Amino acid sequence: MLLSDHILFLDGEALVVDKPEGLPVDPPRDGSLSLENHLEGLRFGFKRWPLAVHRLDRDTSGCLLLARNPKAHGRFTRAFEGREVEKQYLAIIDGVPDGDGGTIDLPLAKTSTAETGWRMVVDPNGKPSVSHWEKLAVVDGRALLRFRPETGRTHQLRVHALEGLGLPIAGDPVYGNGRGKDRTLLHAERLVVKRDVKPSIIAEAPFPARFAALGFSPPEGAAPTRG
Repeated sequence: MLLSDHILFLDGEALVVDKPEGLPVDPPRDGSLSLENHLEGLRFGFKRWPLAVHRLDRDTSGCLLLARNPKAHGRFTRAFEGREVEKQYLAIIDGVPDGDGGTIDLPLAKTSTAETGWRMVVDPNGKPSVSHWEKLAVVDGRALLRFRPETGRTHQLRVHALEGLGLPIAGDPVYGNGRGKDRTLLHAERLVVKRDVKPSIIAEAPFPARFAALGFSPPEGAAPTRG
């Protein structure tokens, strides 16, 4: 697999790739492949490797922003921290939530135990975490949702689905019923980063084939499934 075949946006300071599910952004402890192994092929004539600006979980596919120089990396990082980046995700939920949409406002904190390792939990003293959601379709007792997170906490949508809707994201091995080779059915479908002088970075990732395989179609306004 060549990530250079998955380019969604490219200019002199920014690069957005459609990250495949199963590819971690950070190098895993077991030494298996990660985004780092693909950076040489994403230089496109530049001397430096591009740098990831944010993180997507290993199982999450879709829009991942990389900066092509350190100055741009700093600007984009501040944009994420300042909640100035528009993000949209698609998720398949184990069940059908009540209503057609809403807002989940649940602060999150990290917890860790020797038995189960670390995870994120709802905590009144945690960091503010806000996600907007809408129901797009229902197939075989599962719902396709679109999430628009205002904040970017670790595992935010995964915990908000479980605790805010009472239904986990399908395939989630930590917060849901995922087992073995299951992958969390979460996809970063759209990313918009406004810039002062240059036009905004706008990237849309194709509707995942793994979602289509479960009977779901690209919702209105979504990019079609790749090839």
